[in-house]
Amino acid sequence: MSASIVLSKLSAATSDGRALFSDIDLRFDAERTGLVGRNGVGKSTLLRLIAGELQPAAGRVAVTGCWGWLRQAVQVGPGETVADLFGLREALGVLRRAEAGRASVEDLAVADWTLPARLQAALARAGLSVSPETLLSQLSGGQRTRVAVAALVFAEPDFLLLDEPTNNLDREGRGAILELLEGWRAGALVISHDRELLEAMDAIVELSALGVARYGGNWSHYSETRVRELAAAERGLADAHKQARDAARSAQLSAERKARRDSAGRRKRARGDMPQSWLDGQKDRSERSSAGGARLAEDRGAQAADAVAAARDKLEVIQPFTVALSSTGLPAGRAVLQLDSVVAGYVPGQPALQKLSLSVVGPERVAITGPNGCGKSTALSLIAGRLRPWAGEVRVFTPFALLDQRVDLLEPAATVLANFRRLNPEADDNAGRAALARFRFRGEAAEQSVASLSGGQVLRAGLACVLGGSEPPPLLLLDEPTNHLDLESIEAVEAGLRAYDGALVVVSHDTAFLEAIGITRTLALAPPD
Repeated sequence: MSASIVLSKLSAATSDGRALFSDIDLRFDAERTGLVGRNGVGKSTLLRLIAGELQPAAGRVAVTGCWGWLRQAVQVGPGETVADLFGLREALGVLRRAEAGRASVEDLAVADWTLPARLQAALARAGLSVSPETLLSQLSGGQRTRVAVAALVFAEPDFLLLDEPTNNLDREGRGAILELLEGWRAGALVISHDRELLEAMDAIVELSALGVARYGGNWSHYSETRVRELAAAERGLADAHKQARDAARSAQLSAERKARRDSAGRRKRARGDMPQSWLDGQKDRSERSSAGGARLAEDRGAQAADAVAAARDKLEVIQPFTVALSSTGLPAGRAVLQLDSVVAGYVPGQPALQKLSLSVVGPERVAITGPNGCGKSTALSLIAGRLRPWAGEVRVFTPFALLDQRVDLLEPAATVLANFRRLNPEADDNAGRAALARFRFRGEAAEQSVASLSGGQVLRAGLACVLGGSEPPPLLLLDEPTNHLDLESIEAVEAGLRAYDGALVVVSHDTAFLEAIGITRTLALAPPD
C-alpha cells in the first residue's frame, strides 16, 4: 500500500476553545506540498494532529507509512550531540568499542560499519561538515535546523513534516534545504513563508477562515490563481451591494405604494359614498397584502444583507492588508549611529565581532548579512545597548526600537492592546485599537494575551506596537523580521517599510524581502576566526 495521509472531517480548536478549522477533508500522497495561510489559522496545529501530538476536536487522521517531523525550533538538552539528534549515540558507541578492541559479541552482531559514511553523507546533503560528537549547544540555530533536517532524511521516512525549515538559515542553509527538497521523491508537507522554497512544491494547500483549498502547481501558479480569485471576490462584493441596494429600493417603493393606497382608502371613508362592508373588506385585503409584502421585503433585505456579509468575509480572507506609517521627520543629513572598530562577544577570549565599523546618516537602509554564527544579531545588540563592546565605541544619536527574533519588547501576560498602550503612552484606547486593526488585530483580537498568540502573530503584534504609533522611532533595528510571518503579512510589512522614512538596520537572509524594502547598502559579516 502506498504511503498517504488522509484527513477526514477534521476539526481543531485552541486550548481556550476557539475554533481553528472544521470539517477538513484532504489527502496527501507522495508529492511535495506547501501549506500556507495566515498566522494563527492552525497550520502548525495541523502538523501536530498528523504527528499524533494533538487529538482533533472531531474527525480523524489516517497515516499510512512513517513520517519525520521538524518543528520550528530544535530543542537542545544538556550535553546533546549531533549523534543524539540522529538517534545514533549507541550505534556509534558500538563502533568505537569495536575499533578499540573492547566490543562484545553482541556489539559485533549489531555493528553497522557503513554508519559513519552514511551519516556524513546526510550532513553533507544539508550543507554541513561537523563531527557526530559536536555539541548542539555549540551550533547556531540555523546549523541545528540543518542537522535536524539531515537526521530526518537519514531516517528515510515516507513523509517529511517540516515547519518553517528555512527560518534562521543563511543563504547557504536555505540553498541546502531547497536542493534537498528538489531531489526528494517521497511525500513532504512543508509549512513555509519562503517564496523561493514554495516554488519547488508540487502543490499548494491554503488554510484559511473559509476552510481549505488545494492548488496544483507551485507558488507562482498559486499566486496567479489568487489574483483571479481576488478580482472575483471584489466583483462578488460589488454584486452583493447592488442586490442590497435593489432590495432596499424595492422595499421603499412598496412602502410608498402602500402609503398611497392607505391615503386613498381614508379619503373614501371620509366621503362616505361606499358601503361600509366593502370598505372593511378592502381594508382587510390591504392589510394582508401589506403584511405579506413587508415580510417579503424583509426577507429579501435579510438575504441581501447576508450576501453582503458573506462576500465581505470572503474578500477579507483573500485580500492582503496594508500598513500605513506616520512620518519620523528624520532629516537626510542627520547622524543616526556610529560604530568604530568594535570588538565584542559573549565568551571571554572568543569575540563574535572584530573591528566592526558602521556609520548611518539620515534615512539609510542597511542590511547586515552573512552566514549563521557571524555575529549579525550581536551587532544589533551592540547598537541597542544590550551588549557592551570590549573595545571600540558605539554611539546612537536618535531614538530607536529593536525588534528581535523573540520579540522581547512585548510582555507575554499582557494583551496586545495593553502592550501597545505601554509602548505608545500618548495613544488612547481608540487610537490603539485603530492602529492594531491595521495589523489585523481587530475587536477581540486586540484583547488576546501575547502568550496565546502563534509565533507569526507575536511578530505581527511587535511590528504593530513599534510601527503603529503616531511617532515611529527614527531608527528601526530589525532582526529577521519576516521569520514566522505569513506571506501576505510579509508583503504588507514590505509595503509599510517602503513607506517608512526613517533609518533601517535589518538582519535578514530573505533576499526578496531586502530587495522589496529598498536596501541601499549591505554590510556583509564574515564568521570569526
